[in-house]
Formats: sequence, C-alpha cells, structure tokens
Amino acid sequence: MRKVRLAVVGLGNMGSSHCRDIDGMDKAELACVCDRDGKKADEFAAKYGCKAFHSTKEMFEKGDMEGVIIATPHYDHTTIALEAFAKGIHVLTEKPVGVHVKDIRKMIAAHEEGRKKNPGLVFSAMFQQRTRGPAKKIKQILDSGELGKLIRTTWIITDWFRTQSYYNSGGWRATWEGEGGGVLMNQCPHQLDMYQWFVGRPDRIQGFVSLGKYHQIEVEDEVTAYFEYDNGMVGHFITTTGEAPGTNRLEIVGEQGKLVWEGDSLTYIRNEESMLKTLAESPFGFKKPDCWTCDIPFPDGGGEHKIITENFCDAIAEGKALIAPAEEGINSIAIDNAIMLSGFEKRMVDVPVDEDAFEAKLKELIAGSTIRKVVSEKADEDFSRSF
Repeated sequence: MRKVRLAVVGLGNMGSSHCRDIDGMDKAELACVCDRDGKKADEFAAKYGCKAFHSTKEMFEKGDMEGVIIATPHYDHTTIALEAFAKGIHVLTEKPVGVHVKDIRKMIAAHEEGRKKNPGLVFSAMFQQRTRGPAKKIKQILDSGELGKLIRTTWIITDWFRTQSYYNSGGWRATWEGEGGGVLMNQCPHQLDMYQWFVGRPDRIQGFVSLGKYHQIEVEDEVTAYFEYDNGMVGHFITTTGEAPGTNRLEIVGEQGKLVWEGDSLTYIRNEESMLKTLAESPFGFKKPDCWTCDIPFPDGGGEHKIITENFCDAIAEGKALIAPAEEGINSIAIDNAIMLSGFEKRMVDVPVDEDAFEAKLKELIAGSTIRKVVSEKADEDFSRSF
C-alpha cells in the first residue's frame, strides 16, 4: 500500500489534529505543513519530520505533496483551493467549504477546470459526521422510502455551548471578517450538511437571528429558522452557543411514522397505516393510526476526521468514491446564507438567495464592524470535547 503525500495548511486546533491523524495512518504521510506563523510551522515540521512553509504560494511551488488539507480561517478556504487546483493538487477542505455560495462556485469551477488536465483530481469536504452510525442508518431508511411522504423535519441543536473565553482565544473568531458568521458558520455546518443530505435543500426560509445575544461578539449566537419545501414538507432548525445543558434532537416525520435521533439512540415510531390515509378515510374524528416503537440498531463508530482523510487518500490512490464530495457543500452554505439574509431583511427568502446581494451584505458588515477583540491565551484543554 502506497502512502499518499499530504500537506496541512493552518496549524490551529483542527490542523494540529489532522497532523496527528496523518502521522498514525498507513495510507498517508505528512509531507508538508504551512502556517503564517513561521515559528509554529517550523516546530510542527521538526515534530513530524516534514517540510515547513510559511506561505501556500511557496508550498505549492516547492513542496512535494499530492493533496492538501485546508484547516485555515474560513475565507482562505477558497483562495487556497484555487491555488491548489491550478497546480493539479487534490483538495480536502475543512467545513464550511466556503463562506458564501459565490465562493464555493469559484472552487467548483476551478476543480472542473483542473480536471481537464487531471481527470482524477479530487475535491472532498470534511463532513465526517456523515460516517456516524445513526446518520448512516437514517440516510438508509430515508432512501428506502420507508417513511413515505415526508411531513416535517426538526433539528434542535442547542448543545454547542461556548464561553466568552472561547471567542477571545482568536482574533478571527466570531467576526464578519474572520469567519463570516457565528454559530451557523462555525459550529453547525455538520448539522446543516446532514439536514440537506437527509431531506434535501429547502425552497424557502424564514430566519430569526440574534447577533451577540449571549456573548460580546458581532455575529450570530442564536438562530431559529423555518423551512418550506415545494413538496409540502416543513422544517425547523434551532441552534445557539449560549444554552446549557442544551439539546441535540432530530425528528423526521413521514406519513408512516417518526424517526427520532437523540443522544446515542435512534427510535422509529411506526404507524400501522399511513397517517394521511387515516386522516382522509377514518370515520372517527380523533382516531390516530395504531403504532409501535422500535429501537433501531446502527453500526458502532464513525464520526472521526481520519475516516474522511483516509477516504480522501483512497480516492486519490484508487479512485474510490468520496463520502462527502465538496461540491455538495454548496447546499448547506445556501441554507446558511438564506437564514442569515432572511434574518437581516426580516422576510422569507427563496433558496438559493441572490448571491450578489448576500456577498454585498457581508462586505457591508465587515466595513461597518466596530468590534475590537481582546485576544487572550486559552487554557490547555481537550479539543475533542468541542466535537
């Protein structure tokens, strides 16, 4: 088995974790690391026995890598991916794929252009939550049509608790210029990805957005969104970084019953007959379909970043299918952008929103920013607790 030579750009919390993962893999080797903080890059290179670079331009010209993992602040995902594709280098980008839809379209176009010279050029996204046992089982059940016509999908994901210390740990965190958003852009890309992976992208969205409600930040830290689909399904997405203990509960309701994913359990409350049939045909005014509750077994494990990295290597070396093609990241960002624009304009918006209008709004927010962050050293802690 040959090892795929990988580079990691951005050596913060996530990039550091990727370096550790690659160092223990049979399918990959760490060929290069890159960070604007030259001292940090040099230290990582010494630790892992690879080359250090202080700019991606130099790394892509002089480094010996087949693929790159992008773990930088969000706006840089696009510019670095474009550089890599121009050099024929495979790309695995951290979430979110881009800050707004226009940026992701640029990445997709650059990937397609790169494939003209290198048909096997790979573009993957770090959506490792798709590999979790419950997520895979939900996807299987939905794809089978077991639930029948979908009625409602609701995700309450309010256990992303973050302290002010967390936001103070980086000057780019929770700023329009650094991240392009808050809880939706940083904490929830995985849930937004799985939401659209399970039931598709909404056609219309009404968003209610609170900026800096619980923290001294300029971006959103509480969001409630209402989704409408042309097929009649409705949805809800509720999240915050200011609630403890918080909830993580997904409900998907179809005519044949309801799936509930909460904690380590996946439950199917199954109707004996379609609720739509009962609703239309029953002679009784209050009769519900009889039902029973099933605990759904699912595979153990999953959810680890290294699974996506290994899949990235398999796609490069053997042409295997990707678990999370980065092009699909445009759907979750379209949802994010629509929620935010709806919240700003206090109206329901169609999805996708006007891409130029949203980009203009972001530029306006960046230009009008008055926040002056006080960056403080973060206490050593277990980063895995944030997953």
